[in-house]
Amino acid sequence: MHNDVTATGHAARIATVDALLPAPLPFEVGGDSVLLSAEVGDTTAAGLTTCTGLGPDSPQSMWRALVEHRLEVQLAGPDPAAGLDALLTRWDEHLRSLARVGDTECAAVLSRPSRDTAGATELLRHGFAPVGVLAVRPAQRMAAGPDATPGVCIRHATPDDLSTAVALQLELQRYDAQFGRITLRPGVEELITKELLHHLERPEPQVWIAELYGQPLGMVVLQMPDETGWIRHRVAASRVGYLSSLAVSEAARSSGVGTALAAHAHQVFDEAGADVVLLHHAVANPRSTPFWYAQGYRPLWTGWQRRPAVRSR
Repeated sequence: MHNDVTATGHAARIATVDALLPAPLPFEVGGDSVLLSAEVGDTTAAGLTTCTGLGPDSPQSMWRALVEHRLEVQLAGPDPAAGLDALLTRWDEHLRSLARVGDTECAAVLSRPSRDTAGATELLRHGFAPVGVLAVRPAQRMAAGPDATPGVCIRHATPDDLSTAVALQLELQRYDAQFGRITLRPGVEELITKELLHHLERPEPQVWIAELYGQPLGMVVLQMPDETGWIRHRVAASRVGYLSSLAVSEAARSSGVGTALAAHAHQVFDEAGADVVLLHHAVANPRSTPFWYAQGYRPLWTGWQRRPAVRSR
């Protein structure tokens, strides 16, 4: 009952924050998940904790710590910041019974609606940092098509482009690894090669190469609305496109290649009837943050992380 009351109050509060946020549901405890709760006066907080682990050879290991403790949060009442503070204290106690102090392959992670800023100070005080954003761009089907960029030609990638695609993706990974969202691991080139080859061997791969005066210097990888069930629940929309990655060689930065690739991707998504497009980017990346917001995106969810999950007192 307490969980239902918190969920109802949380849903009412979130509905006023961002129209593109999906309606939250009461937590359902199952498997290894644990429900935490806290009260501060008339404010209630509920959190569902889960833990997942990966091997270092998993493709997903590039994007996270090998062990990830995650907390889903619902807050109701007049002081959500105080409620979150109390809930984080409970979570800290829970994590100390599970995780080893100082283990850098163990992270504590939670996502908060980007426009729901209550509790940001408390997250910082508990040692969390905002490391990633799930950004959203609503469809703009009434807009004119993309302008041509002098010298830029965009075409479907083929298996013959594999070495170029791998080099572009590796360059992007190495740059992004500075900002906390990506972990460069031994064998990363092999993981990237296997993933890109899977895309390129499809009948109509949603991988596009940008050539600048005949030189392949950029790439964009897309997931169409029938492939995005894994992330569709994060946004209030029916048909969701996902822009997996956009990479431009350092030699071609500020040449218009990135803008041309983004415009082409949006045209592909519009033709597929996508209501919104989602993508992830690192908060601290000084290139991607201004670039994507200039292309019509805005923050929807902000990912906060503490790595290691448990630090010495």
